[in-house]
Amino acid sequence: MKINDRIEVNPDICHGKPVIRGTRIMVRNILGSLAGGDTISDILENYPELSYADIEAAIAYAIELVYDTQVHIKESA
Repeated sequence: MKINDRIEVNPDICHGKPVIRGTRIMVRNILGSLAGGDTISDILENYPELSYADIEAAIAYAIELVYDTQVHIKESA
């Protein structure tokens, strides 16, 4: 799967935030749903215009973004 086949960034759509191609569904909404405990089945039910491959692409997109990014997390006491 090529991420570019499923994800698009266009300044005229959702202020340039990454969305599922052909929709206004932002990648962050999908990732937020997953982080909040929704299953892929839940997301597909809530967004019937999406496919399983769209959700896979959203996850792959996030992985690519953080792959080479260093995040400094402050140690808790």
